[in-house]
Amino acid sequence: MCIVYNSIGSLREIKSHLNRNGINDFHSVKELLNFQKSYSVTRQHILSNHSNLIEQEKSTLREEIANLNDHIRVKRSECEQLLQLELNELEQQLEKFPSTQPNIFKKFTSYLAKRRIRKKIKENKRYFDFRIDQAGQEFTELLAKCTNRYQYIISHFEKAVDQSSLSQLQDLDRKKRVIEEVNSSIYGAIGEQKVVRELQNLSDDYILINDFTCSFQPPIYYRQGNEHIKTIQIDHLLISPAGVFLIETKNWSEKSLNSVNLRSPIEQIKRASFALFKILSAGGLSSTLVLNEHHWG
Repeated sequence: MCIVYNSIGSLREIKSHLNRNGINDFHSVKELLNFQKSYSVTRQHILSNHSNLIEQEKSTLREEIANLNDHIRVKRSECEQLLQLELNELEQQLEKFPSTQPNIFKKFTSYLAKRRIRKKIKENKRYFDFRIDQAGQEFTELLAKCTNRYQYIISHFEKAVDQSSLSQLQDLDRKKRVIEEVNSSIYGAIGEQKVVRELQNLSDDYILINDFTCSFQPPIYYRQGNEHIKTIQIDHLLISPAGVFLIETKNWSEKSLNSVNLRSPIEQIKRASFALFKILSAGGLSSTLVLNEHHWG
């Protein structure tokens, strides 16, 4: 089997772009394509999940509101019983005083005691309802909060679902946008992977170097293109007993084929062939070969 070095260049570009944007949960071109293909279904699935969550929250709130009302009712009932018991005890104390006293001192102290009890009874009656209403105050505030949320869900269910799913949908949409920015590299990777799979079937007399990069210092002059070449990049460099072959893989649309701004693959091959010829034929030429490595492929 053909000896292969490096993964393909398009995968390196895709991985670098995703990492720069904080996306690390994709490990192959297939996963990226599956994400794009299932985007609409995934988005609807998120909305459906959050719709179920809001329904569950509504049901939970309904039960919690009922429980809180029960707690408040029990607290107020207990408070009312205690207040009434206190009033009864005060009235009983008042009734126990004798109608006549043996001397002026006892008559005066009895008067003060009865006055104090009557004042206490009057005060308890005045604040009777208020104290009952205040009972269970710790539950009352929570009840108001739950009731407001429950009423909001009832009146604005779709809005509640949108708010609940917003963060997850924003993350999904951001991934879609970031991936679409490297669509050309994704489809380029598909073509390059097909080339690599075919070349891997060659015997071990062949060596395949993917994403071959070479830099020149000083730059070499390319007369045919009237330019100085500082660096070259070759998608696939195949070294065989018959010679060295340069392979460029393109997965272009018709628009790309007709664009005058994109360099012809033939021109790329000619330019890279000239530079490679210089490397192989001029032993004294200073150049730097960079064989990039990454775990995709």
